[in-house]
Amino acid sequence: MYLEKINEPNDIKKIPREHWGELAEEIRQFLVEKISKTGGHLASNLGVVELTMALHLVYDLPKDKIIWDVGHQSYTHKLLTGRASGFDSLRKFGGMSGFPKRSESDCDAFDTGHSSTSISAGLGYVEAREITGANYDVVSVIGDGALTGGIAYEALNNAGYLGTNYVIVLNDNNMSISPNVGGLSHHLEKIRASEKYRGLKDSIVKSLEKMPNGDKAINKIRRTKSSIKQLIIPGMMFEEMGIIYMGPVDGHNTEEVVKALKTAKAIPGPVLVHVLTEKGKGYEPAENHPSRFHGTGPFEIEKGLPISTKKVADYTDVFGTIMHKLGDKNPKICAISAAMEDGTGLKRFHNFFPERFFDVGIAEGHAVTFAAGLAAGGLIPVFAVYSSFLQRGYDQILSDVCLQNLHVIFAIDRAGLVGADGDTHQGIFDISYLSGIPNLVLMAPKNKWELSDMMKFAVKLKGPSAIRYPRGASFDGYKDFRTKIKLGKAEELIKGSKVMLFAYGSMVETAQKTYELLEKNGIKPTIVNARFAKPFDEEYLLENMSSYKMIVTMEEGILSGGLGERVHVFLKSNGYKGKVLNIGINDTYVEHGNVELLKKELEIDPESIAKKILKANEKTS
Repeated sequence: MYLEKINEPNDIKKIPREHWGELAEEIRQFLVEKISKTGGHLASNLGVVELTMALHLVYDLPKDKIIWDVGHQSYTHKLLTGRASGFDSLRKFGGMSGFPKRSESDCDAFDTGHSSTSISAGLGYVEAREITGANYDVVSVIGDGALTGGIAYEALNNAGYLGTNYVIVLNDNNMSISPNVGGLSHHLEKIRASEKYRGLKDSIVKSLEKMPNGDKAINKIRRTKSSIKQLIIPGMMFEEMGIIYMGPVDGHNTEEVVKALKTAKAIPGPVLVHVLTEKGKGYEPAENHPSRFHGTGPFEIEKGLPISTKKVADYTDVFGTIMHKLGDKNPKICAISAAMEDGTGLKRFHNFFPERFFDVGIAEGHAVTFAAGLAAGGLIPVFAVYSSFLQRGYDQILSDVCLQNLHVIFAIDRAGLVGADGDTHQGIFDISYLSGIPNLVLMAPKNKWELSDMMKFAVKLKGPSAIRYPRGASFDGYKDFRTKIKLGKAEELIKGSKVMLFAYGSMVETAQKTYELLEKNGIKPTIVNARFAKPFDEEYLLENMSSYKMIVTMEEGILSGGLGERVHVFLKSNGYKGKVLNIGINDTYVEHGNVELLKKELEIDPESIAKKILKANEKTS
């Protein structure tokens, strides 16, 4: 009834105050209904409904700038800026993104998708406003989980020197994707607990006021370094950094949040408004299982059960089983997660070996150097991390792990196209950004059994290694091809003629399907499982290249700096006269959408590859 009246930015201001609660309920019903069909980030969005409403009631969009950290909790923001119709195509190819997109709306101030960036971006907006003389307000909304990222503290330190208004909203739901860990989490718990002492503070002030010279005592206390507020609320870390602290505020009380934001907006300096929310609020299954409903596929609303049940174990499941077995056999093996215990399959390892499991929070750079320290101390750390998140620790991989040739294993999940989360999450850059680092061994399994073999191989190596594997169901083809893994050695799967398909990792399955299409056109290519991107099998290529008029490299990653590019240079520099065809992703960011559809759009699906080979074959015949 009230939600349908919101078609443009700022329409929420027309909704009477007494009906805000009804609007919040309608928004939650809308989100549950839509996301149950499309999938998406549910729990985090249900938790910020009233907070988002308050932001839109206080600020004017698109003039004012609201920057959402990570951005997966911006669904209500999209609703309140007139994008309700877009939810039918949420996270689908060509449809509405599940994250803020400047190209999608003027009300989306900054593209986000990775954690801990909102304060830096907001600070940049503030300084740009001051230099250009513009007139707008800036608000950064960051979660307590995202506040574990180092870049957030760098920005907070910088923000403390501001002499102009800038509002940071700390959305504290005691969760990132998994439950929060670390010192900051404990600090915020103390602040939450201190809420019950606010009454004590007031009573102290009132008592002093009744005493002779009580006003002088109050002023003296307020002038001391440890004010009443600091005595009552432990730490006061933010105020020590020069940022005025307000809160905690009930994040599900729209009026209370509106009042706090209006107050914060009037302060000539940086302000942090601490808002307490509940992830999954208003939908019982999400309240009870917030991690499961962080990012969900389609589900049945009444009980919250997924509509499609997984029949085949995915690579994450396989990795989890392998880690448990390796941990059982080798007491030196330990596991590291950056707030992704469930997502990376480490829960079982954690349950069985809690003393060897470390969740460092959303802090990938720290996780890498922490792993380096563990390795220097004689352990064998395995850092399980999504491909798109590992790039945040690039400097530490290069300088702290590989420079010292330390025995760290990077288990790179979600390598390749991941689908609906879109361009900030596609794991298409890891081959390129890791290939140029000395000492690092890069591997990718053709199937689930080879993932197990590569993990065992990596444990035996004395230096750093990385194993990339895709999201989704594990390939179970070539089960009988389980030859011993040797450093830098490829594996010939099918012996053919004229054309060689030199496929890396997930592209072995694609090569098999491409083979079947080419066979119908009279071409029976050789299929080679590259296994290693660094070092790749130069010896095999040198010995066999003269037998083929075309060598096709295949990788699910960008071509620039990838395996194919380096194989191409190697072949031509060693006198290969035939055609080299590099199959991969061109120099682009890849939007959200179904993975199979994206592969067709990018022309790395079997049909597109077969057409390219046939066309190139005609030219070389």
